[in-house]
Amino acid sequence: MAWFALLLAGFLEVGWAIGLKYTDGFTRLIPTVLTVGSMVLSVALLGIVLFAEPAGIVRLGCISLIVAGIAGLKLAA
Repeated sequence: MAWFALLLAGFLEVGWAIGLKYTDGFTRLIPTVLTVGSMVLSVALLGIVLFAEPAGIVRLGCISLIVAGIAGLKLAA
């Protein structure tokens, strides 16, 4: 089960990295929703599920800040 989660998380990482190009600066709704969904699921699978990390509010908030930083860098480009 852990290998499946790792493989799925890897595919999601690739998916959101590619998906960033198709969001056009997060102006296109469907690609943006799919990209953000892939980000959230990949982080959840890699850290929380695979390594049984605690999912406290502070940890999830920090992950959200990382995702917001990536989105901000994309919007500023």
